[in-house]
Amino acid sequence: MNSIEIVVVLLLLFMAVPDACRWLQRPALVYPAFVVFGLLLGPLLEPEVATMIIQAGEIGFLLLLFEVGLEIDLPRPAKLVRPAVYMARWVLVQYPVVLALARFAGLGWLESFVAAAAITGCSVGMAHAAWKHYPDLSENTRAFVLRVMVLLEVLTIVLLSVETAVLGHGISWLFAFKIIGITLAVFLCSRVAEPMAQVLQKVLAKTTHWRLHFVALLVLAVCAVGERLGLAGPKTAFFLGLFMSRVEHNGKHLEEYLAPISQRFLIPIFFVALGTQIPLRLVFSTAGLLAAAAAALLIAMREVLHRRWLPSGGDARAYLLFCPSLTMVALAASSMLHAGVAAEQAAWVVLTGLFITITAVFALPPSAGSATEPASG
Repeated sequence: MNSIEIVVVLLLLFMAVPDACRWLQRPALVYPAFVVFGLLLGPLLEPEVATMIIQAGEIGFLLLLFEVGLEIDLPRPAKLVRPAVYMARWVLVQYPVVLALARFAGLGWLESFVAAAAITGCSVGMAHAAWKHYPDLSENTRAFVLRVMVLLEVLTIVLLSVETAVLGHGISWLFAFKIIGITLAVFLCSRVAEPMAQVLQKVLAKTTHWRLHFVALLVLAVCAVGERLGLAGPKTAFFLGLFMSRVEHNGKHLEEYLAPISQRFLIPIFFVALGTQIPLRLVFSTAGLLAAAAAALLIAMREVLHRRWLPSGGDARAYLLFCPSLTMVALAASSMLHAGVAAEQAAWVVLTGLFITITAVFALPPSAGSATEPASG
């Protein structure tokens, strides 16, 4: 397919898929659907068109992680103690299992740790609509579950920031400088977030036609500085969003102003591009079968954990709210591919997360809410 044909196809997808998922009362299926379409489109693309989609998707990924950070409104530390203990137990029990599964699938040790961080994470934006409309949760349980979801997401981003730095450079003096750069970038995000929030408040209040352009420009500028300091652009975007999660104007959150270019265009392009980078043959190969088996095993394990040892306070299906992880898996796979990891290994990570996410989304109670509603903790 040439560039014009692929643009036509993508525009049709971007219009049809969200409406179809809302009709199915499964809005969180939007991003998995785009990955699947990417898998199907990959063999049909000309090389230069595939490169164009991947490059456009990288900007979408920056905006995706920025919006992931915006979703998170952390409460006071005292309210996080119990959810943090639960989250630590939930993750620590699963980490050895995911590591073993990744090693069995042929991943190296470093790649296996990256996979474990991503697959045990939670994509809050994907699960938020189901959480919001989940039946029969008391007020305290609902708040507790959301805080666990948020902490799982934050932990994954932090772990991936360190692990992918090792993946790219190995453990050496250069890695030490990389960690220092990451720390400086996070500190920079924390320091510039407040003045940037004030600037954005003024921009949102005083401009009309250029609101979207100013917001995107400021986010990309900070990400560029973060890249220079050693923290990958998407992770810089996440921490910037995390520190700016309270910015709003006229009752609308910042991501709602970005939506026309992010949620309706560039972010979908990223998920399509992610699918195109995985050869379709791998879905039906040993890697695909191992990914399906790993997903089934992990979901079964989580059900047993939730029912017998780590109840969340909800009903038997409440643990599924912790399962959608496609955004975290996409971050891990993107970092692996940029570091030169074999497509087969990245494919195992993506497919495992994709199978877990799709299974969880279908098993959760139906929701007519938005797949990208902002979460507050």
